[in-house]
Amino acid sequence: MESPPPEFALPVDSEHKATEFRLFSVAAPHMRAFHLSWVSFFACFVSSFAAAPLVPVIRDNLNLTSTDIGNAGIASVSGAVFARVAMGSACDLFGPRLASASLILLTAPAVFCSSIASSPTSFLLVRFFTGFSLATFVSTQFWMSSMFSAPVVGTANGVAGGWGNLGGGATQLIMPLVFGVIRDNGVVKFTAWRIAFFIPALFQTLSAFAVLIFGQDMPDGNYHGLKKSGEKAKDKFSWVFYYGFTNYRGWILALTYGYCFGVELAVDNIIAEYFYDRFNLNLSTAGIIAASFGLANLFSRPGGGILSDIVAKRFGMRGRLWTLWVVQTLGGVFCIILGQVGSLSGSIIVMVAFSVFVQAACGLTFGVVPFVSRRSLGVVSGMTGGGGNVGAVVTQLIFFRGSKYSKQTGITLMGIMIICCTLPLFLIYFPQWGGMFCGPSKKANATEEEYYLSEWKSNEKEKGFHQASLKFSENSVSERGGKVDSVTRPSDETSPANV
Repeated sequence: MESPPPEFALPVDSEHKATEFRLFSVAAPHMRAFHLSWVSFFACFVSSFAAAPLVPVIRDNLNLTSTDIGNAGIASVSGAVFARVAMGSACDLFGPRLASASLILLTAPAVFCSSIASSPTSFLLVRFFTGFSLATFVSTQFWMSSMFSAPVVGTANGVAGGWGNLGGGATQLIMPLVFGVIRDNGVVKFTAWRIAFFIPALFQTLSAFAVLIFGQDMPDGNYHGLKKSGEKAKDKFSWVFYYGFTNYRGWILALTYGYCFGVELAVDNIIAEYFYDRFNLNLSTAGIIAASFGLANLFSRPGGGILSDIVAKRFGMRGRLWTLWVVQTLGGVFCIILGQVGSLSGSIIVMVAFSVFVQAACGLTFGVVPFVSRRSLGVVSGMTGGGGNVGAVVTQLIFFRGSKYSKQTGITLMGIMIICCTLPLFLIYFPQWGGMFCGPSKKANATEEEYYLSEWKSNEKEKGFHQASLKFSENSVSERGGKVDSVTRPSDETSPANV
């Protein structure tokens, strides 16, 4: 006797993914996964950039040169390059819950050890190992793509990623405040900054246990249980890896993401020091101004995800791609202007505008990522996320390491790089949906089913391993947009079902 279908608080499609996104709900498993993912990612972001707003104090204590500070900034984002790719594979094989919590717990000791850094080398090392935790971004996006259906997946990814990224701005406020409270209670400043690191370390640790205890990998259960019951196939890592790495669309998104999220990481590392030094501000004021850059994620990245879903309803995947290109290019324009503005008030205004567009582009990017591959979603997410960190490393190496360029010149050149590295979006093409300049293929087999099932071998299909991809192809028909050609796009294909 078959068990009755599960009941959910939110309406779902044939994969039991939620077709609605209710921000203020904590209903299990969909919205609970959302809140656990963004809070844990937020905690990791706070830890990774906790040192940035305290650099003026730390550099005096450890005798750091500008090169030392630049190297530490690079170290904080470089570790996550390979960690993000590995995290994507781990999500595909073990599930986002276990993969995320494990990494958070493995990197928490590095945050605690920040308090005992005693030299430029040890400071660089703790920032390097702490930065690995930024790979939780991949598990966040994978988790949302596993829980939410095509019409709202951009929104879910955008809000979860954006609110997690808020940690980059929040830490600009939190760490100076914590430092100030400790110092005002009679602790010397060179000891106060060390004690302050226990706050993000503890927060990060607690978030990992929350994910383990309250989280669930998929709408129907955890990976281990689903594989044990036979409801989920035990996939082969080699094929998951292969189909992810051979899909050129993932590589293009990795490059372009390097110049929206990568730029955001680079700016998080230098913006407080930039305002502190250029406009002769005190530490607290510089931190507040710098915080506004990261805090724009409260609405900018979520706005990008929401915008991606809105344009997709009318123009499909082509609308998602065009909107991403326009928004990210405008971000590059504002970045160029930021480097040219010489007044404090003007710099703040332009910085906020720059942050809104560059962060919205991040949300727009992950409105596209879930559709690149169904079988290798984690690998493609990891590649794209890793590209963000590569962009941050390259940007800091070229423009913000040492004294070759002033900060303002580096910011201007970074803006030019954003515009240039966004152009490859023109090359992305989906046979079933088209690209920015071309419509969908007229071939009879250019369908969602053909695209996603091509990732499975015939012997795997015989065993039914492709069923999840088949359901996903049915639910992604919405990416054709509002205008459907009745000749080349039959209207009687299976549409998403609500359970």
